[in-house]
Amino acid sequence: MTLDDLRVFVAVCEAGNLSAVARDLACSQSAVSQHVKRLERETGLVLLERRPRGVVPTRAGGVLRRAAADGLAGLDGALRLLDDLRRGVGGTVRVATGATTVRHFMAGGVAAFRARHPEVALQFETAGSSRRCLEAVRSHAADLAWVTIGPPLGGVEQRASCELPWTLAVRNDDPLASRASVALTDLAEIRHIELPEHSTSRVHLKTHLERHGLRLASTTSVADWDTALLLAELGLGHAILPALPGWGDGSGDVRLIPIPDLPPLTAGWAARDWDALSPLAVEFAETVLERLSRR
Repeated sequence: MTLDDLRVFVAVCEAGNLSAVARDLACSQSAVSQHVKRLERETGLVLLERRPRGVVPTRAGGVLRRAAADGLAGLDGALRLLDDLRRGVGGTVRVATGATTVRHFMAGGVAAFRARHPEVALQFETAGSSRRCLEAVRSHAADLAWVTIGPPLGGVEQRASCELPWTLAVRNDDPLASRASVALTDLAEIRHIELPEHSTSRVHLKTHLERHGLRLASTTSVADWDTALLLAELGLGHAILPALPGWGDGSGDVRLIPIPDLPPLTAGWAARDWDALSPLAVEFAETVLERLSRR
């Protein structure tokens, strides 16, 4: 067996689907299957159980998956350290972020960490959603990810760090702009600017609105929260957004009005195994939280 066999096997176990792994690796499903078959020949055991909607590891497969995932994570960490030594740098911290994360949550922490560790390599991988950030962590593409906390995901630890109350972004000349707060019933007639499709924030919002019998019509959608705020300021509609650090009460021609009846979003750090993070990664995460608490 090879390291590639083990990497592919772990990826298949986590995805539960051979074709999804084949797409990620830009290869054929047959090539993925060959990696698994080679491991099954080596061990003399069936490692995957085929089901109508994918695959799951057998008992033997689960044993190999856990051992391989731990070993690969340690090996990847060692290889990164060796690469740092070869290049003469002090270490690397890899962070998966959403489109607005660095601006609103990390700016102060990044600057403070860089001032203390000018020799450390900081690698930021931009992902379009919390789900993709979590996948980057789970696949070892990132050490840390700042995410909107959602349902548990196997192989990833999520740590809640701050709550983000919901607000309604409206132009100053909008009839709702004079309100101190907005009730859920006030949202029925708004021109809704939808949040990114499949994002944790959009699912959270939709779930709670539907519990109150609200389904908002929309002709406008965006890829990130900052764009939604800008479109609301331009008068293209109303955006229901979490109150992000640095936004304050809004800016320019837009107001952010609290929606107290919506439970807040929770944001925080995610890692495969917090105890296995390098000291530098832990310090980076703690520095971001410490600076964020001052805002």
